[in-house]
Amino acid sequence: MHAAAVKQARWATLMVFFANGLGIGAWATAIPPLKQALALSDASLSLALLTLAAGAVCCMPLCGRLVPRVGGTAAATRLAGLAFAVLLPLPLWVGSLPLLMLATLLLGAANGLLDVAMNAHASTVERRWGTAIMSSFHAAFSLGGLAGTGVGAALLYFDTPTAWLLLPTALIVLALVATAAGRLGPDANDTPPAQHGAGSGTTTAAPAGAGAAAATADTTTVSASAGPMAPANAAAAVATAAATATAAARRAKLAVAGLAAIALLCFLVEGAMVDWSGLYLTSTGATAAMAAAGFAAFSCTMVLGRLLGDRVVRHFGSQQVIVGGAVLATLGLSLAGALPSTASILTGYALAGLGLSNVVPAIFSAAGRTGSSAAAGIAMVASAGYAGLLAGPPLIGAVAVNWSLRVGVGVMAGAALCAALLTLAVRRRGADTAADTAADSAAPPAARKAS
Repeated sequence: MHAAAVKQARWATLMVFFANGLGIGAWATAIPPLKQALALSDASLSLALLTLAAGAVCCMPLCGRLVPRVGGTAAATRLAGLAFAVLLPLPLWVGSLPLLMLATLLLGAANGLLDVAMNAHASTVERRWGTAIMSSFHAAFSLGGLAGTGVGAALLYFDTPTAWLLLPTALIVLALVATAAGRLGPDANDTPPAQHGAGSGTTTAAPAGAGAAAATADTTTVSASAGPMAPANAAAAVATAAATATAAARRAKLAVAGLAAIALLCFLVEGAMVDWSGLYLTSTGATAAMAAAGFAAFSCTMVLGRLLGDRVVRHFGSQQVIVGGAVLATLGLSLAGALPSTASILTGYALAGLGLSNVVPAIFSAAGRTGSSAAAGIAMVASAGYAGLLAGPPLIGAVAVNWSLRVGVGVMAGAALCAALLTLAVRRRGADTAADTAADSAAPPAARKAS
């Protein structure tokens, strides 16, 4: 792929990530007026939000099979992005809880499809670029979220009717996706090349078709050169090739499963931070303004970390970034739990945001290289991540009810530590971590010119 085309595909993919974040940020600001407009109780609103997440979780595992059928990651990103833009204002146009649940289910499904498709396409663009750039895509999503929150707050300031709060943002998202649609680049092949998965240290399995073709080529060579013993030699070659391909595929599946478990733990911490970071501050005597500053500290350092993340990954490698980031998050949350003063908690939250900022992009990048295809690997990891995002808040809530919220923060620190230890365990299964760092840092001449 030509350098200019790769650069164009990167900017188009950045636009889609920004558009998705813009929609999610605006949706977050529309939730309180939606609750008031429909006179929903906390339980009813929770049910509607649960169906939003359920739609995403149910659709994500299907993406691995859906993406090849619609023409590849670029085509899937176009379709999912358009669906997300069209469905974004729908929840504000209904008049009852059942219809709201249906609308949020559809919106969640579109968002889940877009999440997997755009990350899979980002992985494809990253391979063509030749060096680690996944963090920049996630930085665009985070910046989009901040922009969406700003747009939503401005509309609320001018007393915009609830039914129209998301329409301007939906039109902007639609325009961004439509602009990016023709520039995402072709999808000749969604199957990653055989290489070491950067997040797992495990050799990536070659696609089954490639293995079969290699086995056929070996058989033809043996048949042409081995004389009377050709049938026996050919059978032995085919059996060896099949056994090698099976073992490689098994290693790849185990590696992706390990990445999925790491994603679950990290998303669990992120989900808990959204719901409980402010409440923990208020439980220690902080004001409501300081409670809001808690999640802001976490979010701002996460954006900062992602803006610098590509350089960090290129220098240290994905494995080291995942381990180091999870350890830094562990230290930050441990500080917040051990020293429950406002200054210590804010510092701990900032460290946790910085630590986790590039863990998820690195995991997604590794999953895109390690799975049987970028979409299949990322679908599995994203599904596990969303499960963690759902499980985090109620888990910490249960700990707070039975013990204390301070203990809950300790559980969050423990989850981050487990993510670091699990990464090391998965890494030991691989044979060559140096190759992983090289995959993150080595850029071919075309990519260097594009940058």
